[in-house]
Amino acid sequence: MPVSSLLLAVVRKSGGWVAVPGAAIVHGMTALTTAVSAPSERMSSRHKLGLTLLLGAQFMLAIDFSILNVALPVVGRGLGFGLDELQWIATAFALPAAGFTLLFGRVADLFGRRRMLLAGMALLAGGSLVGGFATGPAMLLTGRVLQGLATAIATPAALSLLTTSFPEGPLRTRALGLSGALMSAGFTVGAILGGVLTDLLSWRWAFLINVPVAAVILAVIPAVVAESRSRDRAKLDVPGAVTVTGGLLALVYGITSAGEHGWGSARALGTLAAASVLLVAFVLVERRSPAPLAPLGVLTRRTVTWGNVGGFVAFATETSLVFLMTLYLQKVLGFSALATGLALGVLGAGTFAGGVAAPRIMGRLGGRTTLVGGLVLQAAATVALLGLGESRDALPLLLVATAVGGFGNLVAIVAFMGTATSGLPDGEQGLATGLATMTQQVAITLGIPVMSAVATANTSVLGGVHAATAVNVAIVLAGAALVRTFLRTSERV
Repeated sequence: MPVSSLLLAVVRKSGGWVAVPGAAIVHGMTALTTAVSAPSERMSSRHKLGLTLLLGAQFMLAIDFSILNVALPVVGRGLGFGLDELQWIATAFALPAAGFTLLFGRVADLFGRRRMLLAGMALLAGGSLVGGFATGPAMLLTGRVLQGLATAIATPAALSLLTTSFPEGPLRTRALGLSGALMSAGFTVGAILGGVLTDLLSWRWAFLINVPVAAVILAVIPAVVAESRSRDRAKLDVPGAVTVTGGLLALVYGITSAGEHGWGSARALGTLAAASVLLVAFVLVERRSPAPLAPLGVLTRRTVTWGNVGGFVAFATETSLVFLMTLYLQKVLGFSALATGLALGVLGAGTFAGGVAAPRIMGRLGGRTTLVGGLVLQAAATVALLGLGESRDALPLLLVATAVGGFGNLVAIVAFMGTATSGLPDGEQGLATGLATMTQQVAITLGIPVMSAVATANTSVLGGVHAATAVNVAIVLAGAALVRTFLRTSERV
């Protein structure tokens, strides 16, 4: 997608044109929503506009995870971050994004999904303003925390609005295909957009670009998307909310600490032990709660359990592969941050193509076969990257392999989303999508430290990239084998 499209998009509404500055987001997706409806299943213009805005919100939230990655050294110099403190810019976002997602997914079920989406968008705009005008590390980290919390609030709400807007079947599968494509491609596009904005304008625009997009969504969503909530009038399970949120926060912090101080450090081990205790306590609380936050009957469904396992593997391995290829391009081939982002754009193109093609593949083969097949294709393409060397002669190999791997990865992600949300009533879609979003956030947070530890254990950068790439392939194949074994063939979605 050209940079001009990332900076200005236009949506047609009520006979006029509404300018949407800063939306990657909306330009290509207005046309794409047309592809969602089959000849026999047409959507109204209002329905398409609502879908476009929901997809735009999800894409923008996905971009925010990685948009500052290539700009970290520039941000550090500008605001006085020490070299060892830069990782907290990513961690400040990841902690609330992963830790609170399941809670707010359920809150959206009970108190209104549209209401929570609008609250998340308003908080995102506020956090982006704080980060964009930051004068020191504390202010910037506060902005990132608010952005992460906004992601935890808005992402499951947007996903559950999408799933409850379409009955289970072809339309929902196609909508989830676009959603998966944009959410996964957002990680790559974030790196590209962050490099472009930092080089041409300022790293501050990586924050400020969110504000006009959020304003448009806040203005238009109430007119085109109906409110949706569970009808069971259940109360919020406070003990369950406290234990699962505390457990997830401890898990993400422990993973981050392990990446920073080593997996044998007292801080990492102590925090991961606390996470284990809290998550076990959560399971015990849910068994006895009359209105559980996450009913164990839902969590133990094979489609939910093994769909999320497949999704975890897909997100953890592909996002960490982006990190490895960034390391290779910059440290081995000497590429700049902007050139690295542009080189990885082919991966984004592959993921987008995979998201568009996946619904048809899934319709023919079913959820399990599509999920397994996507992971196997991703692994096969990643194996080819073991042929990368110290010269730029292997650059075409990198471009082709990452594009093909991205295609397989997105096919797997769409199958994961369809599988993990299938067979559930509308009243539990916020829980299911919250769980799927939590899987995504924790996987991204875990994947990079693990691959970084493997890569840095080697004496040479190239050797470390090769070793981590081999581990990456092994994890993908193991995940594919587990899903193929334990996800029942009869559970087609």
